[in-house]
Amino acid sequence: MSYFQKNKEAWEEAFEHRHPGWGEANHERLANEELPFFCPDIAKELRSIDFQGKTIAQFCCNNGRELLSLMGLGAKKGVGFDIAENIIMQAADTAKKASIENCEFVSCNILDIPEEYYHSFDFVLFTIGAITWFEDLNELFQKVSDCLKPGGILFIHDFHPVMNMLPMPGEPEFDEQHLNQIAYSYFRKEPWIENEGMGYMSVQYPSKTFTSFSHTLSSIINAVSGVKLHILKMNEYDYDIGLSEVYDKKGFPLSYLLIAEKLA
Repeated sequence: MSYFQKNKEAWEEAFEHRHPGWGEANHERLANEELPFFCPDIAKELRSIDFQGKTIAQFCCNNGRELLSLMGLGAKKGVGFDIAENIIMQAADTAKKASIENCEFVSCNILDIPEEYYHSFDFVLFTIGAITWFEDLNELFQKVSDCLKPGGILFIHDFHPVMNMLPMPGEPEFDEQHLNQIAYSYFRKEPWIENEGMGYMSVQYPSKTFTSFSHTLSSIINAVSGVKLHILKMNEYDYDIGLSEVYDKKGFPLSYLLIAEKLA
């Protein structure tokens, strides 16, 4: 069984173990807030982009909340892709509750997105923790390039690769008195194997296997630029966007934004 199939099963199991009410009130925030699921720096960047009449997508969209939020900026159509079928069902349900009729959700491996979506999108979004589920970034970003129109935009907001070096609270290597302690190699090749559920979504439990991968900043940049995507902007931030606030404002790069354009 491929690690993709194992991850699919692990994600679907985690959703079945989700915290009571997880994701079920997203439609209320969508109705009452602008870009509710983006941090201020990223919301500012998104507002600077003209989405009017555009067709947009999110790869690894999870329960769709970010893509649905983005639809409020005037996109003509949105498509969210994710490997977990039951999470995609929640995304579609949220769209229905929020009366967002021009956004659809597709369950598939990102690398298997069908050719009917090639050259379809003006904008492709990746957010927190998405690209870590892919061992081969060249293959991943080739799929992005295939799906973008000429002049289309790739927008990545994610954990900074330096975070893969830092122990998190609860790990044996973590020492709150010595936050400059490095626990893991920046150039780690071995996959990360986890069997305790998905922390932000569920309680800990003996779960099916999640397999994810570290990527250096250079490997990300090279994979993007290697498929005729021209990097327009690269920002780094000194705050975390999902794991822990313990390292915030301590001098570490903890998150980043990368924007690239598909060349004609």
